[in-house]
Amino acid sequence: MQYRRLGASGLMVSELALGTMLFGETGSRGTDESTAARMIDRFVEAGGNHVDVADVYAGGTSEEIVGRAVKGRREEVVIASKLRWPMGAGINEVGLSRHHVMAGVEASLRRLDTDRIDILYMHGWDPLTPLDETLRAFDDLVSGGKIRYLGVSNFKAWQVMKTQGIAEQRGFLPLSAAQYQYSLVLRDIEHEFPDLLESEGLGLVPWGPLGGGFLSGKYASADRAKRSEGRVAEADTGYEESWERRATERNWAIVAEVERIAAAQGASVPQVALAWLLGRPSVASVILGARTMEQFEDNLGTLDLALSAEDIEALDAVSAPETLYPYRIGTPGQR
Repeated sequence: MQYRRLGASGLMVSELALGTMLFGETGSRGTDESTAARMIDRFVEAGGNHVDVADVYAGGTSEEIVGRAVKGRREEVVIASKLRWPMGAGINEVGLSRHHVMAGVEASLRRLDTDRIDILYMHGWDPLTPLDETLRAFDDLVSGGKIRYLGVSNFKAWQVMKTQGIAEQRGFLPLSAAQYQYSLVLRDIEHEFPDLLESEGLGLVPWGPLGGGFLSGKYASADRAKRSEGRVAEADTGYEESWERRATERNWAIVAEVERIAAAQGASVPQVALAWLLGRPSVASVILGARTMEQFEDNLGTLDLALSAEDIEALDAVSAPETLYPYRIGTPGQR
């Protein structure tokens, strides 16, 4: 396991992060606590130190599982959590108001059974609460030692820039991390975010690196009509990771190229997809979303894979997003 700086901060995080969204979820799509604990043990053993959670994962159960699993070795891990979405039916149990931020952090600390959250993300934009109010609350929590670094998730580019601008004006701690959906089959953030993240010193922490399972090896290019069980196959139409969004001609071509490289390298499809993502600009740590130990062990195998320049070039070409206006202005052949 290698380690990278989180943006322009001095915090070092493992290049792979352990995602916990499925921890504590009931039914066949979740990861039970026993398996989750073994996954955390194996992750730390492999050199991983970056564990990503959120208050809404399994209604808070995921944070509780993580807290119990890292008991006695808290200093070995960097725990990231998020808040913004509803945590109850109350009118103030949602959003980024000072009320919800302060209450939400205290609740997460209790569930995690810890004295601080190493990285706290705003899990989404709140159109009702002034950013000054949110950032002042964060500043108080930072001063009180309950938060160490800040991040954003799912913000538009102008919202990230506005946040950084207010933080600079007020002397607040700036953002150090940004979480966005990013994979070979979804490269939309490349239109604007790489320049923003580099200029503002934010480390990119991609989620959904396997396209919600489309690059898990479960969906084979030779059998495009087969809609296997899983997240992509079962998601409702219109969802980010629905079959209708993923099973396109472009994405099948990507799967075929990943399969070709995987066969030539003696690797798995997920390993190739993850290795490509680790080489992208500004990436600090890629979140693994494995549900089972078998999937997790396969994901860890990415650490032993080195893609050639030719492999990377081929993956870049087959997955290249359309260049949109005005981003194409100034590129060769455009004016």
